[in-house]
Amino acid sequence: MSALEFARRVRNRQHAIGYWVVLDDPIATERLARLGYDYVAVDAQHGLIGYTGIRNAMLAIDAGATSAAMVRVEQNDPFAIGRVLDAGATGVIVPLIDSAEDAAAAVRATRYPPEGRRSYGPMRAQLRVGPKPAEANESVLLLAMIETPQGLHNVAEICATPGLDGIYVGPSDLRLAVGGETSTDPAVDEVFEQAVEKIAKAAEAAGIAAGIHTPNGEVARRRLEQGYTFASVASDLVHLEQAAKAHLSAARGDL
Repeated sequence: MSALEFARRVRNRQHAIGYWVVLDDPIATERLARLGYDYVAVDAQHGLIGYTGIRNAMLAIDAGATSAAMVRVEQNDPFAIGRVLDAGATGVIVPLIDSAEDAAAAVRATRYPPEGRRSYGPMRAQLRVGPKPAEANESVLLLAMIETPQGLHNVAEICATPGLDGIYVGPSDLRLAVGGETSTDPAVDEVFEQAVEKIAKAAEAAGIAAGIHTPNGEVARRRLEQGYTFASVASDLVHLEQAAKAHLSAARGDL
């Protein structure tokens, strides 16, 4: 699937399932990218990956010839966004979006003039996304994360931002934003679920994509049934630990 085909699929609110990568291991990422996920997202914010690792991860994803390469950038910054797009990212997920103004700034960072302020220097991206500015503008996705109290309060205005392709829920921060003492605090389950539903409805009303991070495939399926249009599953580090723990328990005969 080309970058443009994937972008159109997400914009059209068709279902997509992705995987989350936080480890700097392009060989493992390449194997994950061959499994059939619609996209693989590389985490440059909380992941253990520097710029070289991000670039290598995208090479690995493209080598799998199955998944689109997404990147969650460190912050809402034109340099951070432009650099991963120049390296060939199909799209970016921008964290900590509090307002429509924040979302508009992120949109401008992903689009070439006159639509935005992205500086031209596509380096690797010219091989696969574009290379003409207008083609790149159409092929690149911009997703804004809703995960703060301000972002939740302003979600309708954020979703209405011209040029924004979709929103993405960071459930750990969102749970803290609604009053959780920890990122998994069950005491706020009800208000958290209300927030998750509110975000999905705001995206639907604006006609844009709605995505969310999930701990496993079962929850991803439930979120898609709930109205979300794409969902990411867990992460390579989490699954590595879970698999190793399960095998250790089996070997010991733990009940």
